[in-house]
Amino acid sequence: MNNIKLISDEIPQEVKKYNMKIEQLEVGKSGKVGILDVELKENNELKTVITKQFSQVPLQIQRAVYPESSLPGMAYLYIISPSGGILQGDRYKTDIILKNNAVSHITTQGATRIYSMNSNSAVQLVNITLEENCYLEYIPDQIIPYQNSRYYQKVNLNIHDNATLIYSEVLTPGRTAMKETFDYDICYLRTYCKNQKNEFRCLENMKIEPKKYNLKIKGVLGKYNIVGTVYVLTKKSQIEKLEEKIYENIKKSELISIGTSILPNESGIIVKILGNNTEDVFDKIYDVLKITRKEILGAEFTKIRKN
Repeated sequence: MNNIKLISDEIPQEVKKYNMKIEQLEVGKSGKVGILDVELKENNELKTVITKQFSQVPLQIQRAVYPESSLPGMAYLYIISPSGGILQGDRYKTDIILKNNAVSHITTQGATRIYSMNSNSAVQLVNITLEENCYLEYIPDQIIPYQNSRYYQKVNLNIHDNATLIYSEVLTPGRTAMKETFDYDICYLRTYCKNQKNEFRCLENMKIEPKKYNLKIKGVLGKYNIVGTVYVLTKKSQIEKLEEKIYENIKKSELISIGTSILPNESGIIVKILGNNTEDVFDKIYDVLKITRKEILGAEFTKIRKN
């Protein structure tokens, strides 16, 4: 119940107004609260391993695998959910901590599907902490908001000034094959980052209410439907050079619009990607990842299959 209160305290008023009594399982009931708590450390064999793990369905994590020949000690983890999607009244909380030079790539088994809702909302809270000299690539699959869905996601990034995080998120317009394009009520994505001294690094709020506002105008999405965001948080001394490399070397395309910028106080890099095809957007995210991994770790990245 403490986890429910912790998550509920984070919900902004724009989402909270939908939280009426549920006719299905109530908030807090078994199966409605997903919890994942994972700690990773590098061991004496220079291999990153899971040192602490707790999960509560519908959140689970598979055992670590090591598919990269150029980084044999890098742990790949896959977050899974047997429910297949997030339902109204669901409350998810994920805590990921990397210590002792840990190096990892974490992703999801599939897209985050936000199912249709009629009397509540869904909330996901993600806390990522990287201690000194740790490296994490957190690249979840896309968010798909179904018709009439209400979703709030808050990501707290606690990243040491001498650690590196590549974090991405991709928001689609919905189930376009079912003719559900921008047919959800609200999708509110909030990302907040600070360092090991609790000093502010960056903040971004993306609140989309497509039934209230036209997203297809110039200056918003224009001709595009999908928005991808990549944060690269690393040592200040590497920011300027890395941003130049990303801008100059990322593969250009007429179907994709891309912009890069250095975050305030040189605390990191943000990359915005607009497109109409999810695969095209992820190709650009992987380009950013390849460039960053090569620059920071001196290693190659191989696109990993999930099926």
